[in-house]
Amino acid sequence: MENLKYGEKIIAEFDLDKNFEIWPNSANKDYAIHITLPEFACFCPRSGYPDFATIYVTYVPDKFVVELKALKLYINSFLNRHISHESSVNEIYDTLDSRLKPKYLRVVGDFNPRGNVHTVVEVDSNMSREEKYDTSSITTQSSRKFN
Repeated sequence: MENLKYGEKIIAEFDLDKNFEIWPNSANKDYAIHITLPEFACFCPRSGYPDFATIYVTYVPDKFVVELKALKLYINSFLNRHISHESSVNEIYDTLDSRLKPKYLRVVGDFNPRGNVHTVVEVDSNMSREEKYDTSSITTQSSRKFN
């Protein structure tokens, strides 16, 4: 690892348990956080071809929020992994859900077309939890819109 540039070294050494920083949520009200991560990359586990996507995260925090640099490094840690579209989005969702325990969470992976196929994978806590969160007041202005 001695020939790696500093960014490559940080990504290669990223440890989810040590480097995924969360902070206390200081607000006493519900609010939505919209995060867009437009440079997601990984490799197809079957073909080895690169996959690129924009990852959209929307969540209503409870007691914790994610530190954005930690989230960026986590997303960048997929760069050299062989993982499917579905597995990557589900892993991101599971990581955020288990560590933040938000009131509501939605993760969307909008993958660039490859081989004339465009894939969008969405995981939403209202799909996976028995208790539903009323999302009617959450705007989609800065998160991915579905037509």
